[in-house]
Amino acid sequence: NIRFWSFVLLACTYIGCNPTIGDVVVDRYSIPILCPREVKSGDYVRYHYNVTFQDGKTFDSSYERGAASVGQTGQGRLIAGIDKGILGMCVNEKRKVTVPPHLAYGSLGAGDVVPPDSTLVFDLMLLDMWNKADLVVTETVSSPRDCKRSVKRTDFVRYHFNGTLLDGTPFDSSYNKGQTHDSLVGEGWLIKGMDEGILGMCVGETRNIIIPPFLAYGEKGSGKEIPSQATLVFNVLLADLHNPKDDITVENQVVPEVCARKSVAGDYMRYHYNGTFLNGVTFDTSYQRNNTYNTYIGMGYVISGMDKGLQGVCIGERRRVTLPPHMAYGEQGAGKDIPGSAVLVFDIHVIDFHNPKDSVEVHVTHKPEVCNLTSDVDDLIHYHYNCSLLDGTRLFSSSDYDNLQDTVLGADKVIDGLDEGLRGMCVGERRTVIIPPHLGHGEKGATGVPGSAVLHFELELMDLQKGVPEGYLFVWVEDAPLELFQAMDINQNGEVPIEEFGEFIMLQVAEGKGRMKPGVDPEEIIADMFRNQDRNKDGVIVAEELKLKVEEDKERMHEEL
Repeated sequence: NIRFWSFVLLACTYIGCNPTIGDVVVDRYSIPILCPREVKSGDYVRYHYNVTFQDGKTFDSSYERGAASVGQTGQGRLIAGIDKGILGMCVNEKRKVTVPPHLAYGSLGAGDVVPPDSTLVFDLMLLDMWNKADLVVTETVSSPRDCKRSVKRTDFVRYHFNGTLLDGTPFDSSYNKGQTHDSLVGEGWLIKGMDEGILGMCVGETRNIIIPPFLAYGEKGSGKEIPSQATLVFNVLLADLHNPKDDITVENQVVPEVCARKSVAGDYMRYHYNGTFLNGVTFDTSYQRNNTYNTYIGMGYVISGMDKGLQGVCIGERRRVTLPPHMAYGEQGAGKDIPGSAVLVFDIHVIDFHNPKDSVEVHVTHKPEVCNLTSDVDDLIHYHYNCSLLDGTRLFSSSDYDNLQDTVLGADKVIDGLDEGLRGMCVGERRTVIIPPHLGHGEKGATGVPGSAVLHFELELMDLQKGVPEGYLFVWVEDAPLELFQAMDINQNGEVPIEEFGEFIMLQVAEGKGRMKPGVDPEEIIADMFRNQDRNKDGVIVAEELKLKVEEDKERMHEEL
């Protein structure tokens, strides 16, 4: 068996001459440059011919019948002159073979068509040749640099091909159809020669496969394009390969040194990805959209292979996940971009993930030795902060502003997670706080903050002013005087104007006996408190007005409790 397409024959020794082979005269008037194989005795041949007498009159032609002639050489199945004259021919060669009567139809002739003792001139064109000993011949045209897996029996393959007869006549092409040919290998879905010829191929490999007729479509041929007893030549490019038993594969992992926890089913994840086929062609990427893909994992919100491949990852991890079709988009594919039965490769970068049940994570990085007060609800605090995403992307910082950040805890002035993370701090304390989206900016995000983003805060408490309960402007730190009005009526004239009232309140704050609402101008607080006490709005407070207000406050507190 001689490998096809492996060498080039130069000019034949018969060119320009009319050799005689056992009284048969051969004129090789058109010889192809490529001739990997010549007809030998015992070969089967398929050829076209015109037959004339010596005077040029035609009496038979395969062209007129529209079908080439097929026969075996050296077995007495052809007239003797053709049996000799066709030897040494190349596919696509044209030659004239002059056959004397004794090597044609002799003294008897052939009925009314060929008179006795007629010399016949055959104009032959060889279309095909093969031998029963032939095997499928393969030649690798190009190979990928990396081949982790090659085709085996029971694999499912997708490949492009151009198909020609041995003489170069095209009969089919997947490229013209705009889609690959998809099939199981070794299960009888393909002709036997293709089943054999495609074995061992790698994705991205291009291979020439020559299949003899008895391993192709044999005597029946196939439709109008593939005649009976045709050798087939396929140029095949393997686009995809998987086995129906395949699971996902995970590789090229880059795992961060610190991994507090790994993702589990039910987590909500934000990740970037590049999606390619096995041949490296990209079909989708989140980077071009400049947005992460956000989804719950392990709950059927994404294709099953991705659902599985995203579990057990760390925040910041990179990995490549390869999905067989039955764990991706199956035989149907997805839209115009993903064909049926396609293996998908995702290069993933996990930005962050959280669980809807997650709470705020607080990690104290520095705590002062002396800590007499800690922050709590209603307190006014001043603090430094740096805010970033978990991948390190900087979002905001108090250093961007001239003044410290301040807020009253519990007053709904900052996101819930930050409000919680600022509680219980000492002045001078530093901590990091991880805030899940449902305690941050939620699914919609905010200006500069992506939707569903987990936030990382670095906090330092710089100042703390203890607050008062909601709805109060002033509270007693110690017990109020038993005779409150008398204590308030400094000149003991039975009336307390705003000046006297303000002097009293400021004295209580200075001595640490009472506390005003922080972050508000003291004069405004005193004015509001005085208006609340001056029931008849005459500009002074008397004992009965104060008593009535105190009783109302007690009743209100009792109701609240």
